[in-house]
Amino acid sequence: ADDGQVPIPLIAITKKSPATTYLTMKSFIVSLILAIICFASTSSAFSVRPGAVVSSPLSTASASASTTSLNVFGKRKTKAQIEEEEALAATYWQGEWVCKDCGYIYQKQECAGMFFEEQGAGFRCPQCSGPRRRYAKKVGDRVGTTLDGGDAPILIFSFGGVALTIAFGIWAVENL
Repeated sequence: ADDGQVPIPLIAITKKSPATTYLTMKSFIVSLILAIICFASTSSAFSVRPGAVVSSPLSTASASASTTSLNVFGKRKTKAQIEEEEALAATYWQGEWVCKDCGYIYQKQECAGMFFEEQGAGFRCPQCSGPRRRYAKKVGDRVGTTLDGGDAPILIFSFGGVALTIAFGIWAVENL
């Protein structure tokens, strides 16, 4: 049963020299030490050091007795600016805008301080990423139509397409 073929060994065993083994072990140990140093230095960035916490020199009693206000968000608005904003607000819908897809209620403060009507065509619902056209006015407990008429144009054209398809089918059966 000698067919003249030489058997091929499945695993080739090679012996490494002691110098190669030493270099491999040395590089592994150096890598391990560097990893431990990196981990130790980054984990200390998240720990609280005693000198890092600074206490306020003001006591709470003196801070509450102060009559000055902190203008954290800039200068105070003048009466003319306030009246101008109120006049602008009167031109927009005073009720709530609701996303028809997820029920998110539009919050002016969360959306760059802009009224809903000021939002551009690229505006998306922050919760479900629905397009602007999916928002509708909420009156009481009813959600009304959107700025572009809601789903009515879509439904009209859909039913119109179905009717035309059926009519064409009937015509084709009778005339072809």
